Parts: sequence; structure tokens; C-alpha cells
Amino acid sequence: MVTLPSESFLHCFLNRTGSSETSTRLIYTPNTTSYDTILRSSIQNTRFLSAAVTKPAFIVRPAGPADVQAAVACGRGHGLRIRVRSGGHDYEGLSYVSAGGPYAILDLSNLRSVAVDADGGTAWVGAGAAVGEVYYSIAAKNRTAGFPAGTRATVGVGWQFSGGGIGMMMRKHGTAADNIVDALMVDAKGELLNRASMGEHLFWAIRGGGAASLGVVLYYKIRLVHVPPKVTVFSISRTLKQGATKLVERWQHVAPKLVDDLLIGAIAVADDDDDATAPGKRTIRVTFPGMFLGRQRELLSVMNESFSELGAEAKHCSEVSWIESAAYFAGYSDMNSTMLLERRPQYKSSSFKAKSDFVRKPITEKVWKGIWRFMAEAKDEPVVMIMEPWGGRMDGIAQTAIAFPHRKGSLFNRQYYVGWIEGEEAASERHLEWMRRFHEYMSPHVSRNPRAAYLNYRDIDLGSSSEEGRTSYSQAATAWGRNFPPFAV
Repeated sequence: MVTLPSESFLHCFLNRTGSSETSTRLIYTPNTTSYDTILRSSIQNTRFLSAAVTKPAFIVRPAGPADVQAAVACGRGHGLRIRVRSGGHDYEGLSYVSAGGPYAILDLSNLRSVAVDADGGTAWVGAGAAVGEVYYSIAAKNRTAGFPAGTRATVGVGWQFSGGGIGMMMRKHGTAADNIVDALMVDAKGELLNRASMGEHLFWAIRGGGAASLGVVLYYKIRLVHVPPKVTVFSISRTLKQGATKLVERWQHVAPKLVDDLLIGAIAVADDDDDATAPGKRTIRVTFPGMFLGRQRELLSVMNESFSELGAEAKHCSEVSWIESAAYFAGYSDMNSTMLLERRPQYKSSSFKAKSDFVRKPITEKVWKGIWRFMAEAKDEPVVMIMEPWGGRMDGIAQTAIAFPHRKGSLFNRQYYVGWIEGEEAASERHLEWMRRFHEYMSPHVSRNPRAAYLNYRDIDLGSSSEEGRTSYSQAATAWGRNFPPFAV
């Protein structure tokens, strides 16, 4: 009688962890009552909840390193693929979907402790913690300490930190990965390693190059950064009729060269045109969100000198604590920092597709107008383009310091996003095809050789098509840039 990989994996896991009631609560099968709830708990892209998507044979929720070691060793020994997820928000579902045979999800959401050493200026962070939990725990111990990671509070630490982690303080302090000083991980052999035992080569790779193909990171030791008692946040929006095109053209020249304490992004959204005579006609609204590590008076002085065209005034600004700013950029308008502990995303889940680029040369006003026209073509779905400026500390860190390669030479990062309510397969394919055409339309105006992408904005199209008659770079090479390949795995 042939034993299936899933059956032999289960026996192996229970034997290694002990077949007690405690052990069986670590592993869930499709017959387990809570299996479906746990599977869906952190899935935000509903494309991967359809009946056509293969579901995992098991979901393992380890309580500690030994359980992870058991899952890795048993998966390797019995031919069961392991997918690792820390909190969701995986754009392409690669942390919880697998093709080509049975697989298991290793869900790290129970490994979410955050131990802050306020005196030493460090913290050990579980890979299953959400970014908001990390921020809140740091501020609870020290109101003038922070950490430069992303703005989405419900994103899991495990993937974000290993892929880079860009956010509102990156121009001052670099990425999250730049501020990782140690890690505890399980390698493909099931060995438990820290920085000293894994060696500098592997430690280099898991900071910005993505860790999932190299092992399972359980905990990161991060270096905290100083934040002032008060920071200033603001958000200014303009439509095309209010001069948004000229502002964006100017922004790309100014934002990467501002003082390191200031980051101003740009978010373009295709909106219904309220003034249009024809129903359904769209315009573009651009919002410029910003944060200054200092007081309002100093910010306005900088803005008046460097970017007066934006028209920033006191009425646009709020002086808040750093932890309140984290709640603000996470989308909590009342800036209630306790909401950062809420792991359930505040936004309704939908199907979506995203892509990313890096821009190295300023784009002309004429080209921006063409971009707006292309975005406005999308008839019945939200279309968003999010742009984040480089410069400052991002330029000062050497390209090869860690695996994250996007340094000096980039003006800004750009993410394209289209979302829709999941329906028939033909409708989904239409949206996916629109995004691919949009991405191709952008190709003359972004980085080349390779055409760079941000690893955390996963895009499985990379490496699966050709552009201009040439085979495109693989997803890894595109995301690692000239830091790929560092070594043979």
C-alpha cells in the first residue's frame, strides 16, 4: 500500500512534536472545523480563494522553533512542499498557494512577540507579528524610538523585513532590512541558526533578498531609530484642473533632494470626474502625503523654499507623535494608535493585480499626460499609482551592503494597482490584461537592464514573458538587480 506524502508528513510531524493533544492543535487539516477560517485569515487577494485554487493539505501553526524545525524536516523528508506566511498581504498568494502536488502552509502568526530593549535600542521581533504591533510595542516602551518599515499596519513582518521594508522614514534611516542586526532562522535542513552560525553570506541575503527560498526566519533583532517627540504629517490633493500634472512633474525633481527628515509621496488615482457632462468619464486626482521629522514651523519653511508650488499651509498639517503618525498613514483618520494592534485589515478584501518599477530619469509633462489618459481608460475598477521618493539615506547606503539593491540612481519607486470584485474568470482576465498593457506602456520611462521591481510587490509575470524580443529577467534577478546571484543555494 502506497503512503501519500501528506500522510507520511503528518505521522512524521506528530512523532517529532509528540502526539499529545497540544501537538494536534498545531496542525489543521481540511476536516478540522477551523481550517477554513485559518486559511482565509490573512488572505487579502480574493483571486486565490476561488474553488479552482488548490488548498493545502495542512496548515501548521507552530508555537516555537522546534515545531518549525519539525515541519521543515518532515516536509523535506516526505516530499511535501512548505509555504511560509507571516501575516498575509502576499500580492500573488505565493505564501499560501502552491501548484504541482500537495503542500502545507507554515503559518507563523503565533510567533508574534515583540521584546523591546529600550536601553539598548533594539528589539527582538517575531516574524508572525504585524508591522503595527511592532510600532505600538516600541512606542509603549520609548516614545522617542521608532522603526523605519512600511505603512500598512496589518502586513506581516516576516516577508516585509526580508524583502526590504520601505516607508515614511526610509529617506532618514533606510529600509527595515538595513536595520536588522541579527536573526533566528531554520534552514532547509531543519537546523536552527542565528547570525553567527548562519554566516555573513546568508545573513546578507535574507536582508532585502527575500528569505522564503533560503529558510524560515522566526525572529529578527532590529535596531531602533530616534524619532522626535513631535513629527508633522500632511496630505494635499490636486486634480488635473488644479494643476496636478505640473505638480507631479515638479515633485519628481524635488522630492528625492529634500532634507532627509522629509518624505513626500505622490498617489495618483483615476476618479470619476464630477464636472464631466458625460457619465462615467474619469479624471486623475493626485494626493501628496508627507511626514517631516520635526515641527510644523520648520516644515513650512522647508516647503516654502524647496516646493512652494504645492502650496502647503498650516491648515494642511498636524503635529503628532511618531506612533500617531503610524496610525495616520495606516489609514486611521483619528490617529488612534491602539488600532495598530488590530490584525484584521480595515479595507475590504478584493481581487487585485499590482506591478512596480523604478524611475531613474525625470518624466516629461507630455508623458505624464499620456499616463493619465491610460489610467482613465479603465472603466469600472479602482486604478492607483503610488510613488515613493528615494534620495537621502537610500542614496548613502552601498548597493551591495545588503541584498536590497535599489540605491543611488533611483529617483522614485512606482507601484501600479488595479482592484476589482471577483466575478467570472473572463472579467478577471480582462483586468489582468489591462495591467500588463499598462506595465508595457511604462517600459520606455523606467529603469532598464534590468527593469527593476520591488520584491515585496510580488509579480509572477516577471520572468514569464519577453519584452522587445528579448527574454526578460527572472523575478529574482529583477528584484535583486545587480546583487543577483550572490551564491548558489
